[in-house]
Amino acid sequence: MDNEEEFKARWLAALRDCDRVLSYGRPRSMRERLAPLTAYEGLDGPTDFYGDGVVTELERRVAELLGTQDAAFFPTGTMAQQVALRCWAGRTGNPTVALHPLAHPETHERAALSALTGLRTVHPTTKRRLPDADEIRDLDEPFGTLMLELPLREAGFILPTWDGLTATVAAARERDAVVHFDGARLWECPPHFGHSLPEIAALADSVYVSFYKSLEGISGAALCGPADFIAEAKAWRHRYGGLLFQQWPAALSALHGLDHELPRLPQYVAHAKLVAAALGDALRGSVPFHRVNPETPYTHQFQVWLAGSAETLNEAGVRQAEETKTAVFGKWYDSDLPGLALTEMTVAASALEWTAEDVASGVADFLSYVG
Repeated sequence: MDNEEEFKARWLAALRDCDRVLSYGRPRSMRERLAPLTAYEGLDGPTDFYGDGVVTELERRVAELLGTQDAAFFPTGTMAQQVALRCWAGRTGNPTVALHPLAHPETHERAALSALTGLRTVHPTTKRRLPDADEIRDLDEPFGTLMLELPLREAGFILPTWDGLTATVAAARERDAVVHFDGARLWECPPHFGHSLPEIAALADSVYVSFYKSLEGISGAALCGPADFIAEAKAWRHRYGGLLFQQWPAALSALHGLDHELPRLPQYVAHAKLVAAALGDALRGSVPFHRVNPETPYTHQFQVWLAGSAETLNEAGVRQAEETKTAVFGKWYDSDLPGLALTEMTVAASALEWTAEDVASGVADFLSYVG
């Protein structure tokens, strides 16, 4: 295989030229991503200036959607959550955050919580699921904030039951802790829980949501919660360098996502169950090891594990895309388990046309390139 940058360019070119892409969809150019934004009715007005205008409108919309008093736009979710957790530490007087070891701050932020804020973390469980109520009650040291990532991406986009979630939150309250939801992908959780976004958000003291992970925005996030908490968070946003001069392209794309992608997420979640079952059926008996995790997805995203190296599987995927104009899987990664690779599946608009028979045919073609 070529070096990483050369392979990335080859892979993106192949995907753009595909007629059918199952996971996530065909990459779009900058022009294609900007085109829908020209329909925004306020486009002829002035741009935002340090967070007013269209950014304020986006904050209002998100707070309304989640049923919170206020919301603050942040350029990144990493910044939003660091600000949220340090604000809660100051209010509770306890710098300890209880969270899963697979949560985003522990796996993707270069120990920023301790390096930048002086916070420390404890892990109620190391199992590949969210902590349950007993694990919160039995945690052997005090903590000021419980952070729950909904869904827990690294474990396979896992969610608890509604009763399990409410019990875990209640257990944290019994410990005099506040609750923060990492809801980067909260938008697609209502079908699983059987409860609305405001009902889910009401369980927590604060919630972060992303605009690009599910809504196909350019970038950005929002931190939602009580008005006085958001006012404090905005002060820290300024200190962190998050009060940008103009952010209107990101804000416009987020509004477009709320209008056009958010209403379609329940359809994606439902179709993900069909796709996951079809993948499992197609791989069963065809490869020495496979795992669709979870077998029935909680959201529109899930993992697929296969025996083999990421290099081999990526070469097979790009050859399939180049030669058949069809792509089933996205990028593969070597796992911590020797000999196993994994990929994340995202079932969105491009996947809706795929039947179970289409998935089976695509998998058979992919495996023929693996050899």
